[in-house]
Amino acid sequence: MATHEGMNALLDPDEVRSVLADGFYGSPERRPRARRRASSKQASADHYKVICISLYNEDLARLDAKVEELKQAGHRKMSRSALIRFALDNVDVDALPKSY
Repeated sequence: MATHEGMNALLDPDEVRSVLADGFYGSPERRPRARRRASSKQASADHYKVICISLYNEDLARLDAKVEELKQAGHRKMSRSALIRFALDNVDVDALPKSY
């Protein structure tokens, strides 16, 4: 009991309720941290978009193998998206068969 009474002497119960209601239990819009994260997401979304594409397991394995091969060859920052961007820049669309 002495510890509980000591806490009450240190902290004003009304102030604790207010902090919890406004900051901890409040809506994300009211929390400063949540606003900061949302605005940084909006700022970064201007130059790229996160998308979802489907690939067959075999194609994904081939993509990962190429990324690993390039990393072993010294391209330390190679990733799936970097390799796909490179392929887009270098594809010859006239050479693609119509049935692909």
